[in-house]
Amino acid sequence: MRLTRDQVEAITQSLVHALVREGTISTDEPGGVTDRLSAVFLEDLAVEDKLNEEVREVLIQHSSEMERSNITYTEMFKMVKRKLAKEKGIVL
Repeated sequence: MRLTRDQVEAITQSLVHALVREGTISTDEPGGVTDRLSAVFLEDLAVEDKLNEEVREVLIQHSSEMERSNITYTEMFKMVKRKLAKEKGIVL
């Protein structure tokens, strides 16, 4: 599931407020913490988007081989994505 910027911001705002309320973290600027946390999540989503694009490019290059091997696009996408993620040290 792909999250929108608004959804990420809502999730991080809720998370930061809960952590402050529980005393897990202390801050005078929860908005600043929320902004930084949102940026980290959005950056991580951007990394996955870039990886997905690389996978699509690989699959386009090997589409004829996929047709001959009777493997679905979805199965091959998952396999290639796992392989590229491992090679690049990306945790999914």
